[in-house]
Amino acid sequence: MIQFLFRRPAVGWLGALVSAAALTHADEGMWLFNQPPREQLKTKYHFDVTDEWLRHLQLASVRFNSGGSGSFVSEDGLVMSNHHVGADALQKLGTKDKNYLRDGFFARTFAEEVPCVDLELNVLQSIEDVTARVNAAVPAGASPEVAFAARRKIMAEIQKESLDQTGLRSDVVTLFQGGAYHLYRFKRYTDVRLVFAPEQQIAFFGGDPDNFEYPRFDLDICFFRAYENGKPAHIEHFLKWSRAGAADNELVFVSGHPGHTDRLLTVAELEYLRDVFFPYTLDWLHRNEVLLTAYSARSAENARRARDDLFGFQNSRKAREGGLAGLLEPRFFTEKRAAEQKLREAAAKDDKLKEFAGAWDRIAAAQKIIAEHALEYRLLEAGHAFAGSLFDIARTLLRAGEERAKPDGDRLREFQESSRASLELELFSTKPIYDDYETLRLADSLTWLVGKLGYENELVQRVLAGKSPRERASELVRGTRVKDVAVRKQLYAGGSAAVDAAKDPMIELARLVDPAARAVRKIMETQDEVKRQAHAQIAQVRLAVEGTSGYPDATFTLRLAYGTVKGYEENGQKVPFQTTFRGLYERSAAQGDRPPFDLPPRWVKRKPKLNLDTPLNFVNTADIIGGNSGSPVVNRAGELVGIIFDGNIQSLVLDFYYTDTVARAVAVHSQGILEGLRKVYQNTRLADELEGKRPTK
Repeated sequence: MIQFLFRRPAVGWLGALVSAAALTHADEGMWLFNQPPREQLKTKYHFDVTDEWLRHLQLASVRFNSGGSGSFVSEDGLVMSNHHVGADALQKLGTKDKNYLRDGFFARTFAEEVPCVDLELNVLQSIEDVTARVNAAVPAGASPEVAFAARRKIMAEIQKESLDQTGLRSDVVTLFQGGAYHLYRFKRYTDVRLVFAPEQQIAFFGGDPDNFEYPRFDLDICFFRAYENGKPAHIEHFLKWSRAGAADNELVFVSGHPGHTDRLLTVAELEYLRDVFFPYTLDWLHRNEVLLTAYSARSAENARRARDDLFGFQNSRKAREGGLAGLLEPRFFTEKRAAEQKLREAAAKDDKLKEFAGAWDRIAAAQKIIAEHALEYRLLEAGHAFAGSLFDIARTLLRAGEERAKPDGDRLREFQESSRASLELELFSTKPIYDDYETLRLADSLTWLVGKLGYENELVQRVLAGKSPRERASELVRGTRVKDVAVRKQLYAGGSAAVDAAKDPMIELARLVDPAARAVRKIMETQDEVKRQAHAQIAQVRLAVEGTSGYPDATFTLRLAYGTVKGYEENGQKVPFQTTFRGLYERSAAQGDRPPFDLPPRWVKRKPKLNLDTPLNFVNTADIIGGNSGSPVVNRAGELVGIIFDGNIQSLVLDFYYTDTVARAVAVHSQGILEGLRKVYQNTRLADELEGKRPTK
């Protein structure tokens, strides 16, 4: 699953990585909606991208705050995404007696649609280039610390100004690692209700063994509805349903929110990922996966409570294993170094670019400092030493009291006014919090802290306070009051005075580690500013040498990708472009109908009703990454022909480079969705709405 986590073009294996401009032979690119690939589409596919076509697709596309994409599919606010994108909402709605994540959900009327907990949907309304204003606010020759503070201040000013003028969520997004800054304005929907979810077993058929594999047989869909003023939102721009769906060799487009890519990083930055970041991250993911697997095995209720988190750790672990495999490919760095050297030599020889020739060395020096502090940052600021919801809540309350007393431009970014509504939605969430689960995760993460810093470390000793990790975790979880939403609201409203007076043990733990956490965050932000300035210079060199700026790395903002529907060849065997319901049942039978290849009872019972030749999943060459889960796949007419839910195993290197040789995006077919809704779930109301009939109740 390509939830928010993670070739060979005709001109060379790494052409796309070393130059985002080498795009004429492959369907590469996560393109900005205000800088679409008009020329490439016109030349290769004879398709004219009109402003009207783009605007319609933009306003029909939806971002989930839980990390994923979606789209409006009816004029009555109906939103489609993946089951695994909706899993966070399903988990929070679940109880011991109602396991929506495992068993699914079906609302027969508007009244039965269930309000979600702290789910926020964002729809991009406009993009404005504010690069000149941001850069003008940074004093020439300023130290990295002063430059960072100035840049943060002007970005906060732009965001607050936009929020006040438009009422829209306003984010200044850094593009090209600091080469450009764009202001994104989003309409927020916070009254979001669950409409339909299938059983997880059919949404994630094949489980971890089939994850990131193909052929696939998953009905990975979930439907929500956006409400305004207590009524279904009226949506002008929604995607019309294609009954035919995707066809072999057809041009398709993906509109979604890819989370993060590293294609424009320097060699020094990529070496850090290979040697430091990925090895540490994989160790941490493996540890959490083992912990939650053991916890889940103890009881059905434990399994329900940990289900979404466990899936996330398993999914991330497999994705990052694939990413590391790409970084360990020797040719990767050979060609990356050669391409970088070419740019450096070009800068040194050009009088207009000479001042930029040292940019790569400045990044390498900054990256060395980052590597020296990476462990401390992950443990303290990223919170790997303090796992669980309660510590996150406590630290938010502590920092909110301190940050809100400062001018907006001086605050940590997450506490600026432009982010306030979203922060409060999450802080005051009524999601269930379980003491035993919190204690388990906190105890294990404290043990991780001891293992990484050593038992005699001064901070470790202060954190443990003379107790074992298990005893300390139990004491903190039992003693804190921040699990009570009313208490959170009281402390948040009262500011630092109320937070200080509370003497809450979890808040006091956050206070204990906060000086060190803030200090290491400042180090990282300062070095990021060094890199940001250097990358802006490299972008100018690349523009002068290669003639185009191409597309920026992914930033969890709306992007347009395109490609063709087609299969591929693997190990001498042809892999077809689509799978069918017949293949689903054959796959289950071949595995003895044993988990994770067993089918939900209703799928067994209603098999005779299905047209087994109906397409279920298909693959295409569109350029996607984690965060694209739930992205609509549309045809030239802008009709929905499918929904992205995964990539194959060969796509796991897409964080670093693109290939259309065997890497594929995997999607659920629009025909398969209707077939399943009508014949397995007998959900005529929802199927009719997708095909244009408005629901009456």
